[in-house]
Amino acid sequence: MSVIAWALTTGETGMRTQARGLAQAVADIVIEKTAPARRLWPWAANADRLAPPWPDVLITCGRRSAARSAAARRASRGRTLAVHIQDPRTATRAFDLVIAMGHDRIAAGGNVIKVSTALHDLTPEALAGAGRVWAPRFAHLSRPLVGVVIGGDLKGRPFSSADGARLLQGLIRLRAATGAGLAITPSRRTPEAVKAMLRRAFAGDPGVYLWDLAGENPYLGILALSDRLVVTSDSVSMVSEALATPHPVEIFDLGFARHAGFVQSLVDQGLARRFEGDPSTPITSGPVNATNEAARAVRALLQARTGMAG
Repeated sequence: MSVIAWALTTGETGMRTQARGLAQAVADIVIEKTAPARRLWPWAANADRLAPPWPDVLITCGRRSAARSAAARRASRGRTLAVHIQDPRTATRAFDLVIAMGHDRIAAGGNVIKVSTALHDLTPEALAGAGRVWAPRFAHLSRPLVGVVIGGDLKGRPFSSADGARLLQGLIRLRAATGAGLAITPSRRTPEAVKAMLRRAFAGDPGVYLWDLAGENPYLGILALSDRLVVTSDSVSMVSEALATPHPVEIFDLGFARHAGFVQSLVDQGLARRFEGDPSTPITSGPVNATNEAARAVRALLQARTGMAG
């Protein structure tokens, strides 16, 4: 019998990726649904009404979808397994399973499990496919190849020109000491001043690939083909996806208070180190994929309840 899962979020990219990734890992049929952006709008125009037939699993992410998860669980009379990602900031008994990150304040135990990284939908198959596509395009870059994934501002803390200069100095130091090639992908959130700084520094350098945000996004190719990865700390999702590869990961710490616990936890566990341009090779932690860990817990609950995921 096919397992059906709904992945319910407000549509924010990071939350969608987490809910969808777990849903795809446990279900044969995945349907993405959108919760209202604000609680004051219970049936907003962008929201999907939740109604029978109920799915086998409802996976939600973010506080704004938590209440709808608990309501659907009650309405289905327990038929639907309610799984919530992140701290729901409400009683955990409203869910069958809560998946929180290690730095979240919620305590593990009972129906709460804690994971080291964010969930996502990155798979080995997706990486392999991207590697095949991008290998010819990166073939001219020297080895080791350092992939650099750059984000942008967070609320209350901009990605400043000083941050950009510090990152650039580290990359120049690393390249000078090791002869490494660089494959750099800014994001659409990266400040123009930082992108301009990189363009000026590496203009005409055949050993550096710098995406200009035109054409196909090289992000997955960089994750697949790099020998080591440098990722800015503004995005928990980007750091988590980098750690799901077999490559060593360094985090360029922008000092965002919101993510300080996450970064420090990874450093303390030896899963990553902070990037400062150190030419020595970081310790390889091997793939760390919290999605697989969470999927095992969900499958066990499905198996105990219905025998569907045996």
